[in-house]
Amino acid sequence: MARRRLFAGEQLKALRITRKLRQGEMAALLGISASYLSQIENDERPLTPALTDRLQQSFPVEWQDFAADRVEPVLAALRDATADPMLGQMLPGDQVERVAEQYPAFAQAFARLWDQHRRSVQRLEAIDEALGSDSISGGRLPWEEVRDWFHHANNYVDSIDRAAERLAVRLSGTGMSPTMGQMAVWLESRGIAVEQVSGGAMRRFDPEARRLTLDPNQPIESGRFQMAYQLAAEGLREEIAAIVGEATLQSDAARQLLTVGLGNYAAGALIMPYEWFRARARELRHDIDQLRQLFGASFEQVCHRLSTLQRPQARGIPMFFCRVDMAGNITKRHSATRLQFARFGGACPLWVVHEAVAIPDRIHVQAAEMPDGVRYVSIAKGLVKPSGSYYRPPRRYAVALGCEAALADEFIYADGINLARPEAVTRIGISCRICPRDKCDQRAFPPSDRAIVVDPHARDLVPYGITDFQA
Repeated sequence: MARRRLFAGEQLKALRITRKLRQGEMAALLGISASYLSQIENDERPLTPALTDRLQQSFPVEWQDFAADRVEPVLAALRDATADPMLGQMLPGDQVERVAEQYPAFAQAFARLWDQHRRSVQRLEAIDEALGSDSISGGRLPWEEVRDWFHHANNYVDSIDRAAERLAVRLSGTGMSPTMGQMAVWLESRGIAVEQVSGGAMRRFDPEARRLTLDPNQPIESGRFQMAYQLAAEGLREEIAAIVGEATLQSDAARQLLTVGLGNYAAGALIMPYEWFRARARELRHDIDQLRQLFGASFEQVCHRLSTLQRPQARGIPMFFCRVDMAGNITKRHSATRLQFARFGGACPLWVVHEAVAIPDRIHVQAAEMPDGVRYVSIAKGLVKPSGSYYRPPRRYAVALGCEAALADEFIYADGINLARPEAVTRIGISCRICPRDKCDQRAFPPSDRAIVVDPHARDLVPYGITDFQA
């Protein structure tokens, strides 16, 4: 069988320009001569398997789209399967390609086996959902439907994101983040009066009187976000309505929640326009404090926005994001990485986010490893939102953000962690009910799919042992 030849000169050149690399610098990075690189960029020579491996290792984010439409399905599936950390070191690209070309039946069977393994993991997650779901109603609640809608959309809504970006350009004239003054002028041009009213809701809009009131006691970035929400609800009404109309939701309440969720998404995209925000995030290595100052946003808003940078051909680094309350409940969550959150209940008690809730206003950093062997660098920060009154306790919660350890060079918070030392890595899980770790002192429940054994003559920190057999 003839070896597949991959010509990707235009994509390679665009990648080099985006990363601001000269031809000689890019050639040195790939271990080839500048003249050879020039031939590749002009599609005079194809990429070799060795070069595709170097590109994947040097540019793991861009590689997701680099050759996605140029490989056959069986090869793509086999590469996904052989990249699983449970197999150990990733196999060389030329070996994977040779197997896919010379032994396609085996390659398909191996990819199917890996897919069945992945689905088994998802079934365990479904057990977690079944145990935590509303047994009275027997189905998902409206907010759960909307949460799952955003999850399946990969937390990126292209039509809304691009429309908000265009609107930001019109407001600011530069493509940068619009100011509150610019947003107020736009609203007033649509006949909407903006007023500050203390003691009321954070944001209230009277559609009859065309009057928007904002509470001046809320933090300035919160007030700015609420103004952006109203602007997006007005300026992107048709785009939001079209998406809600096509969504397969079961109730009017879910459709209303999705409308609000898309409005919030649009507000974040308006304040932090995609291309401008993505470029600054990469340039600053995702330093959240610098980004929040640059865009006039809150710590949580910046973290959430970083998790939405999934535009095809212009992705940010894959991030996970969540918000956890004082009781350990996950009230917001999204992951563009392989890490998945528990659908119900709390997260692993060993995760640094719980410490952050107890010790606010400080960034906590952790290197963690999931049961599948994938390592992550995550940060968490406890936040306190003032209530404005002694008789109303302030809201306390923590937000967490992280990426896979393979991308640590792009994440400024990984600079102080020695990822090469096993002792520096905390071994965590998704939730106790679906975590396979049998040597965890913090375990609250045994895994749902494993039998336990109890020895009345011995007691350890956890009062039972976990077997390798299914329950």
